[in-house]
Amino acid sequence: MSNIKDEVGKIIEGELIEDDASKEFYSHDASMFEMVPDLVVAPKNAEDIKKLVKFVNENKAENPNLSLTVRSGGTCMSGGAINDSIILDFSKHFTEIFETTATSSHAQPGVYYRDFEKSTLANNALMPSYPASRDLCTIGGMVANNAGGEKSLQYGKTEDYVEELKVVLGDGNEYTLKALNKSELDKKMSQGDYEGNIYKNLFNLVDENYDDIKAAKPGVSKDSTGYHLWNVWDREKQIFDITRVITGSQGTLGIVTDIKFKLVPAPKHSGTLVVFLKTLDNLGDLIVDVMKHNPATFEGFDNYTLMLSFKLFFYFRKTIGWGSMIKLAIQLIPDAILLLRGVPKMVLLIEFNGETPEEVAKKVHEMRLDMKKYGHDALFEEDETEAKSRKFWIMRRESFNLLRKKVKDKHTAPFMDDLIVPPSVLPEFLPEVRRIINKYKLLATIAGHFGDGNFHIIPLMNIEKQEEKAKLEPAMREINKLVLGYKGSLSGEHNDGMIRGPWLKDMYGDRVFGYFKQVKQIFDPKNIFNPHKKTDSSWDYSMSHLREKF
Repeated sequence: MSNIKDEVGKIIEGELIEDDASKEFYSHDASMFEMVPDLVVAPKNAEDIKKLVKFVNENKAENPNLSLTVRSGGTCMSGGAINDSIILDFSKHFTEIFETTATSSHAQPGVYYRDFEKSTLANNALMPSYPASRDLCTIGGMVANNAGGEKSLQYGKTEDYVEELKVVLGDGNEYTLKALNKSELDKKMSQGDYEGNIYKNLFNLVDENYDDIKAAKPGVSKDSTGYHLWNVWDREKQIFDITRVITGSQGTLGIVTDIKFKLVPAPKHSGTLVVFLKTLDNLGDLIVDVMKHNPATFEGFDNYTLMLSFKLFFYFRKTIGWGSMIKLAIQLIPDAILLLRGVPKMVLLIEFNGETPEEVAKKVHEMRLDMKKYGHDALFEEDETEAKSRKFWIMRRESFNLLRKKVKDKHTAPFMDDLIVPPSVLPEFLPEVRRIINKYKLLATIAGHFGDGNFHIIPLMNIEKQEEKAKLEPAMREINKLVLGYKGSLSGEHNDGMIRGPWLKDMYGDRVFGYFKQVKQIFDPKNIFNPHKKTDSSWDYSMSHLREKF
């Protein structure tokens, strides 16, 4: 790789990162996979990206393994941010927020969401599709994964907020992509150049197979699988939006260099009803009842996460600081006393928004009154100010990060971590999930977006051991069959990557999976963008790159 390293160093302004310690750092993300890159590059600007794409194109025949994988926060749980060729770290230089107003924001993909949110809140606005890793992820990663989170129940996913993207495509040139009307689309397709052919081929694919593609859309509230062809072309409105296929593509179709988002007004007031469930027997029915009240957010986490949060309390100082942690400790005292009555099986967080504190308080109280039928199964804590419930929101948002860093004897194995089914089937579905977990003797934590029916079931395993590793495929086959049997999706927000890509054909069937393969071919015929993900993945390849150490 030394010759390629030298050549790359000559053509770009950015830095080369090549020491062994750095390569080890970039060899894994938040998934259970590991791939050591040949070279890590911190590109300085879009010109660097264009030169790198052209370089890979020119040298691909001689070096078939040559490819480009973009990485920023490294929080991807499906293995989407790792590869064994060239990694591009956008967190070093692609970090500028150009402009933010009350309705839109323009920024580079390496901006951390925590910084992006400060600029939007300063304008009383919000980009609401942030995930639980909001303090760790970047906005480029959110576009790549079509991120969703606690507010997706009310506001939808990242694809709904992308207005415009600049993307370096397979020819090494940068293009501006946005929604077009039919006359604008016709003009693009008539160009007869590289860009025009992409528009023409993609339009022909979605138009000739229109009904089939529309019918393939998963029947759940959110999804991050495959390529969202069903959202690209709207015959009725005569709108063609190519950003809909780039968003959620995990960098497999091109490299996003610039993003324009539309924003929503930040909620003026919010409040949370915290529900402590003593048993999970009625959880499915309770979820259905809660949804009748149209909450803004409906989250939850299990008893293992709760107790681990108490046990590792001092960890939270890194997130909220010493002063806030002391206040948090004082707030937790009543809840520690409550635990003497028995550790709840699940903590649910039901949030409402409103124009006034009084409106929020009324919604929260009405929700509590409606839950009286579960009185002997649940304890309730009302909070119309969100101050008291903040401690539980911290536990929920930090749940995976806490487990990933703090469980010493076992490690997080996110392979069934993002399933989603229609909430109406939860009373039948959840007991079946527990049966599979128990069958394979998995110690699994559960957290997620209960209002969407989107669950993060994260087993804690020692996958270095062969007997544990052997559980992965059969357990995943059973979970997948169950989810698809209930008309769900294998990923609500974490995307396919290396873990769910091999199962896309099972979810969509040969014909629709073939459409996805055509999309990859249209945009990336030489397979230079983030290989071994989504339609280009295989189970054997993924399993051969399981992490050997944590």
